[in-house]
Amino acid sequence: MARYTDSTCRLCRREGEKLFLKGERCYTNKCSIARRAYAPGQHGQQRKKMSEYGMQLREKQKARRFYGILERQFRKYFDMAVKRKGVTGENLLQILESRLDNVVYRLGLATSRPEARQLVRHGHFAVNGKKVNIPSVLLSPGDVITVRERFRKSDKLKAVVDIAGGKVIPEWLEFDSENLTGKVVKLPAREEIDLPIREHLIVELYSK
Repeated sequence: MARYTDSTCRLCRREGEKLFLKGERCYTNKCSIARRAYAPGQHGQQRKKMSEYGMQLREKQKARRFYGILERQFRKYFDMAVKRKGVTGENLLQILESRLDNVVYRLGLATSRPEARQLVRHGHFAVNGKKVNIPSVLLSPGDVITVRERFRKSDKLKAVVDIAGGKVIPEWLEFDSENLTGKVVKLPAREEIDLPIREHLIVELYSK
């Protein structure tokens, strides 16, 4: 599967938002968007009036980049959201938030979503007692996430917890810091998702 291989900091500058793709660096003055708050490229500092379609496309790209998802899978999630009861845009965000890699990040067991994705792929987590190494697995209320034994004692985990361990855990999740286990209590409500995404623009884009 194709993956973005250029500088991740360029993505933040392109979207005009911190996407928090590089963990600790994003919270320091080394953050690229903090130093150069304009789009990358020769004409990055020139302001352009964006069309309605352009705004919709940018919002979709921003959402994809927050969660590190390629177009085909993002469209699959949108189709799932349409079939669910409720508001399509909110359904889409719920699906994205319920990915295993995102939940690992939200629990403070990774400093960024890309790092969470890598840790999951390396088999460091179990869901309901079974090893899972697929970052895109969608979790449901009641699912329990645990750190597998071999990773519990690693210096890598200690470093991650030192950096990300102080973050606020969303109310739709529970986390036991002593046993390093998390639980999905419920699917998140829109107000519990703290990302600056205008999901209605994504719905408008795909509804054309």
